[in-house]
Amino acid sequence: MIYTVTEATNQLKKFCAYQERCHQEVRHKLMKSQLTSEEQEFVLSELISEGYLNEERYARSFARGKFRIKKWGKRKIVYALKSKGISETCIRYGLQEIINSEYEALIKSEILKYIKKYQGAALMRHLISHGFEPELLKKWIPKN
Repeated sequence: MIYTVTEATNQLKKFCAYQERCHQEVRHKLMKSQLTSEEQEFVLSELISEGYLNEERYARSFARGKFRIKKWGKRKIVYALKSKGISETCIRYGLQEIINSEYEALIKSEILKYIKKYQGAALMRHLISHGFEPELLKKWIPKN
């Protein structure tokens, strides 16, 4: 349990330095402390002013990671960022990390990966659930 503003600030600096965090994650952590709401806001503003918290940087990192590692489509990334309270502007910056040619290549490789397992509409549903746009999928899914 955190009791002082200094302890909270130092602990949250470590928390934010370990990996990118959004404001919502830090607020959630602060809620567990016994600090007043004014003290919590002070700690949050300190983290922002010292560069430990940056929502644009978080959105860019999140989008890059989910696209490259988890192979998520843009829709799923947008939905996840919105659920974390990220602004529309920061979400747009995050999506700029995804290069269109790489995105199209991912869609094509995912189609090839799952085409043997799923047929027609099932393949489309599966890929939509991974966040890919139906209008793009229709371009590359072979018609039976």
